[in-house]
Amino acid sequence: MQELSLAEENYLKTIYHLSSAGQQQVSTNAIAQRLNTKPASVSDMINKLADKGVITHVKYQGVNITEEGKKIALHIIRKHRLWEVFLVNKLKFHWDEVHEIAEQLEHVKSPLLISRLDKFLDYPKYDPHGDPIPDEDGVISLKPRSILSELEIGTTCQLVSMKDTGDVFLNYLDKLGMKIGSKIRILDKIEYDGSMEIEIDHEKKVNISRQAADNLLVITE
Repeated sequence: MQELSLAEENYLKTIYHLSSAGQQQVSTNAIAQRLNTKPASVSDMINKLADKGVITHVKYQGVNITEEGKKIALHIIRKHRLWEVFLVNKLKFHWDEVHEIAEQLEHVKSPLLISRLDKFLDYPKYDPHGDPIPDEDGVISLKPRSILSELEIGTTCQLVSMKDTGDVFLNYLDKLGMKIGSKIRILDKIEYDGSMEIEIDHEKKVNISRQAADNLLVITE
């Protein structure tokens, strides 16, 4: 896997996301807007990345990421999400504080460090925001997700993501003591308004509204 500069990695990761992992072409203007830079600067970088074989560029049609480019982009994403887990779980950062720090740490070049970080964290599958973490081979394993409000009484599940990632909802989950990875057991569902009584991590029982339950994505056990 060839090494890219920090700027090249940022562009490649942006193209990966904008192209939906290579499923669609991306315009120069879309890249410029996402990175808050000038289209002329984007054009120069596109030429560099195309010369390295990590993207393709067709004039007037846009750019897309190659298979080699996907491997590199997924490796960068893997590092970013592992660092977010480390910052939240081990250094006790709040989950809305870690993105910018992880943006810097994702450019660390040592594969051994990242491998040991993954082991130290016990091989997490999701970052603190519920995004899946690619493995060393760039493979993302996703189990089918369910909406908490649609599950039956007695179901045990694990929180893996949220539809609403705004600060207000995240602060609400903090007050409940709920985070990505929390175990949830459904104790009761109120027919009148769809609210639920749940148990969090085998210790705390709380009531949540139908609106909150609609925003929680889980995998069943």
